[in-house]
Parts: sequence; C-alpha cells; structure tokens
Amino acid sequence: MFTGIVQEVGQVKAIKALKAGLSLEISCQMGSLELGESIAVDGVCLTVTEAHPQAFSCELSPETLALTLANQYQVGSPVNLERALALGDRMGGHWVTGHVDTLIQLTKKEILKEFWKLEFSKVPDAVLNHLVHKGSIALNGVSLTLNAVSPLGFEVMIIPHTLEKTNLKLLEEGDSVNVEVDWMSKLIVQTVDRIMKGKYEPTLA
Repeated sequence: MFTGIVQEVGQVKAIKALKAGLSLEISCQMGSLELGESIAVDGVCLTVTEAHPQAFSCELSPETLALTLANQYQVGSPVNLERALALGDRMGGHWVTGHVDTLIQLTKKEILKEFWKLEFSKVPDAVLNHLVHKGSIALNGVSLTLNAVSPLGFEVMIIPHTLEKTNLKLLEEGDSVNVEVDWMSKLIVQTVDRIMKGKYEPTLA
C-alpha cells in the first residue's frame, strides 16, 4: 500500500527489453532499497529486482505495459517514486494500491498564478463510475482531490508544492497520465453490483 505522497522524482537510467516485458533501471537518492520490496513508480506498484546505492531495477509485465505510461518511457524520463507504507507511518494522502486502472489524457491545463487546474474530459465510464466530488484519485501516483466531476470527466487543482515535488509540472495538454481510482469505491461498487445481479452469497456457510 501507498499514500500517493511522492517522496522523490527519479530518472529512468536504462531500459532493457525482456521476452515479454521490460526491465527498468531507475536512479534515485532514496537511500538503500531492499531487494524484493515494493515501490511505486508513477503510481505503479513494482518489485525491486536489483538494489544499488543510488539506483534500483524493476521488471514490468505485459499487463503493466498495456495499462500504463511505461511504454512511453525513454532514458532520462522523470518518474514519481514512493516507497511502500510502513506500519506507523503518517497517512498524508489516501489509500493507493499501485494497481493502475488505465491511461487518460489531459484535455486542458489552466495556470492560475502559482496553481494549475487540470481538466480531463475524455474519461472512460470504468473510471467515471468511481468518481465523486471531493473524493480522491491518484494521477502518476500523486494523491489528488477531485474538485469537480462531470458526465464526461473531472478536474483537479495542483498546488505549488505538488508541482515542485512531482513530474506533474511537465504535463502538457494531450499528455497521458496513469490513473488509479479509489479502491474503496471499487469494493463498494462491485459488491453492490453483485448483490443487484443476485450473484452475492451473504454468508460463507
């Protein structure tokens, strides 16, 4: 589990094609990572397969490549990084699983002095079904609040601190972002759907 509070912007150092996926080497200043630990890269939960003092490697499956920005990475690409939540850590954002749902495109970027308003108006129903006004969403692994939700999409406001500390500051209209909707909404919606369709067993007996 993660919180959507980015700890560092790392950089893709090397990309290696595997038989059915990719291996990434990412430089960072996060200190010593442990082999096998989970880390969120632009909101994608990945496993550290090699750990070095100022870098780590991870492998991406075909499923991950199909649903995320990973196919767009080049050497030098900046990526948001967050280590997995430890017991007792402060919960600054919201529960983020690192299981990205899909990609969506930025429709409009409006700069309001030091703040940015980002609008996404071509959002698939599978995402829209889980959005509520003032609810939470993760974009490139960044925990954000939904300022507005419409039948076609949503908007978020990016504060100066978030712009400084994440790669969202590089977004231009037409760019894609990894999106993960609130996992609690998924649980509620899917459970209610099963009940309505008569496919829910009320007890385990």
